[in-house]
Amino acid sequence: MSTNALPPVVDADTWLRHLEELRAREKAATRELDAVAAQRRRLPMVRMPDYTLEGEDGPVRLADIFEGKRQLIVYNHMWFPGKQWQCSGCTGFTSQFTRLEFLDNYDARFVIVTQGPIDEALAYKRRVGNRMPWYSTADSPFGADVGAPPGEGFGVNVFLRDGDTVYRTWHTNGRGTEQLTHTFALIDLLPYGRQEEWQDSPDGWPQSPTYGGWPSSEDIAARYGPATA
Repeated sequence: MSTNALPPVVDADTWLRHLEELRAREKAATRELDAVAAQRRRLPMVRMPDYTLEGEDGPVRLADIFEGKRQLIVYNHMWFPGKQWQCSGCTGFTSQFTRLEFLDNYDARFVIVTQGPIDEALAYKRRVGNRMPWYSTADSPFGADVGAPPGEGFGVNVFLRDGDTVYRTWHTNGRGTEQLTHTFALIDLLPYGRQEEWQDSPDGWPQSPTYGGWPSSEDIAARYGPATA
């Protein structure tokens, strides 16, 4: 990082002109996101088999994971057998969601499903201080069928329930999950951004290897785990 890694200094009128130019692009992006959401609401859906997963209280049908709601968001958390610390990206991503009760007003629920055995998954949940409901698909093909097979993959799936019948309505993975996080939205507002080497930044801006600023799973546990309660 250069010691002179600073944006140019200009007068207030010049700054406002540049801000308005950027705002025009931001507003256009907002309108495009509105159009994307409108198209998402018009997607067809596919009927799901009657899966049985494992929850904290034992086996549970996919339809019952909704807990009476009609809509369900599922984050498929990566899992590596025998590891004390699971995927730091998944651990950090899901650590954000501590107050999900607002979804009640929208007839929806948001849960985690992982390939890990339920006892190990719940132990990990406690270790890192996660606040979301967890379910296991270790003895079910559910994870593999929705794009998160054992040993690989994470993603988000959305489901709609009609009685006891469940339909899959949407899926994303990779950077598609960024739209659900507030962390990158906040960091991208900063003058230096994410400071990752792949980003288009001015010469002299601080940059480090991709994921370099992400907290590890151990960091998450130290910040939010039982020792901090």
